[in-house]
Amino acid sequence: MNVLLIGLGRWGEKHLRVLRQLGVTLWVADVSPARLEWAVRNGVESARAVRDYRAALAHVGAADIATPADTHWTVARDCLSAGLPCFVEKPLARTLAEGHALHKLARSAGRLVQVGHIFRFHPVTTTLHEALRDGLIGQVRYATGRFSGFKRPRTDVGVTQADAIHYVDLFAHLFAREATSVTALQRDYLGRGLDDASWTVVHYGEILAVIEANYFTPGTWRDCVIVGEHGALVGDYSASVVTLHRGEHLVRGETWEAVETGKQELSIGRGEPLRLELQAFLDACAGRGPNLVPASDGVRALAVIEAAARSAWLRCTVEL
Repeated sequence: MNVLLIGLGRWGEKHLRVLRQLGVTLWVADVSPARLEWAVRNGVESARAVRDYRAALAHVGAADIATPADTHWTVARDCLSAGLPCFVEKPLARTLAEGHALHKLARSAGRLVQVGHIFRFHPVTTTLHEALRDGLIGQVRYATGRFSGFKRPRTDVGVTQADAIHYVDLFAHLFAREATSVTALQRDYLGRGLDDASWTVVHYGEILAVIEANYFTPGTWRDCVIVGEHGALVGDYSASVVTLHRGEHLVRGETWEAVETGKQELSIGRGEPLRLELQAFLDACAGRGPNLVPASDGVRALAVIEAAARSAWLRCTVEL
């Protein structure tokens, strides 16, 4: 398959590496001549490296969009209008309205759009999903997710939309439930007009999830805790480890006691998440598999993000 990779930034570099490993005939597009020169030095034929992505649309069978979020709608619209299935990095679009429009366009064009919610393809997620399916912690009570670390802030969207959205989608996937209400606190400590720290409480029906995201905490934190009636699951996405903690609170006489019954590290599969994600996209394009993260899922995540922004602004809970 001929695939057009649009955007050669930090994340686009990773896409280029993986797409070359997957054996596609690769075209690339970026407005920066320096980035195109970099791509050519890394194995892309110079004739397939263009500044204007529209010049390549007639030569490819699919598009991989790794540009800033505020360009997703325009770029994806042009690609879908040219008849191409699209992989769109998360968030699907800058706004919920754009997300709805993109979803509608994909349906009318009869072309798939896969959204880059990469946590879906992480081996940690697979293990967590299996543990929940097998009832290892009983009924889920609540969850926490943390995506933070001292790093350069993004300039296209705030940290809630850039990073917290990972857990917004992940918990909807793991619990197989849509979000029903959102309460959020957001801060713009750097004064850029974009949130750089946020705490978001999302209800998935009766399951409560608390999501923290920021650019300030020392280190790199990509973890979650899912608490159930018989214990808890701790997933560390940075270390690729899932730990099952068994235990519950029991009444003995007139006293409540916390009874721990052991912990174990659960088996984790292998595979680079981005490679698994892009392989799934190529398989869906070729009719070898389903679209595992359709545009509708990206729209639902954006609905939570916009509800969080409204909640933080109005200082209230927003129902969905």
